[in-house]
Amino acid sequence: MNIRKLGAAGPATSALGLGCMGMSDLYGPSDRQESLATMAAAMDAGITLLDTGDFYGMGHNEMLIAEGLKGHRREDLIISVKFGAQRGPDGMWLGYDASPKALKAAAAYSLKRLGVDYIDVYRPARLDPAVPIEDTVGAIADLVKAGYVRHIGLSEVGADTIRRAAAVHPIVDLQIEYSLISRGIEDGILATCRELGVGITAYGVLARGLISGHWTKDQPAAGDFRSMSPRFQGENLDHNLSLVEALRSVAADKGVTVAQIAIAWVLAQGDDIIPLVGARRRDRLTEALGARTFELTPTDLAAIEAAAPKGAAAGERYPAPQMATLDSEKS
Repeated sequence: MNIRKLGAAGPATSALGLGCMGMSDLYGPSDRQESLATMAAAMDAGITLLDTGDFYGMGHNEMLIAEGLKGHRREDLIISVKFGAQRGPDGMWLGYDASPKALKAAAAYSLKRLGVDYIDVYRPARLDPAVPIEDTVGAIADLVKAGYVRHIGLSEVGADTIRRAAAVHPIVDLQIEYSLISRGIEDGILATCRELGVGITAYGVLARGLISGHWTKDQPAAGDFRSMSPRFQGENLDHNLSLVEALRSVAADKGVTVAQIAIAWVLAQGDDIIPLVGARRRDRLTEALGARTFELTPTDLAAIEAAAPKGAAAGERYPAPQMATLDSEKS
């Protein structure tokens, strides 16, 4: 496994990370034993970065990771935790709370559920409009000083917020959606991060399976986020799957899969970018790991760009109410 640095002030980590959300939530039913086997296979393959959120399955994902960590050296791993998203007993979203008191309590629960003494990277899942980012980062900095957190990250925020946060405490990375069909960070956010030495952990590199080469027009299962995602609906889906077919031709010429082309493209955008792969099964993990085994030439990159040019996707990446909460979409 190749190694990359998580921002100028952050730790070394594997060039690919494992996004664990789908093992507990939002993508329909998952198999616990297969999830644990996939987690183990990822760590055995050299993946050291595990990404979760305290609201993924309302704590279920953290407890699943705790079980998966057994038999592995804690000091070899980077555990990234998001906090702040509030959910009710029915799983519905209630808003965000990134206030100092709330985040310190959330960290205490995460440490307990994960069964660890410290969290490597702690980050608000979204900007809380009621709390200045300086207050949120300052409170996490208190946890850093106390030894409960090693590094501070951000998620889905814009350039101005990144600058304000970095003025309070070093920020190691910004977690944000970045893929062939979600390239908004190229319009200013990425440049700001590079100026400040903030790395990128890119989620959604396969656009939640849409550009994996495996998605079909069948309706997703009940409880699956994609049943409400604009990019998976009607004519939008037809258009987006046509982009996948164009990418399939490029992948076939290279002798690889569509998913591998999509992941390799993100890897090729800079050594400061670490793709998170959301594999829930070992076969999907094996496929994703294959993206490390080849390099994209300038000719390959031009062919990929022609197949799926910037801005080619139909539909927003979230439904309108969620898009409105994204600070990253406002700058």
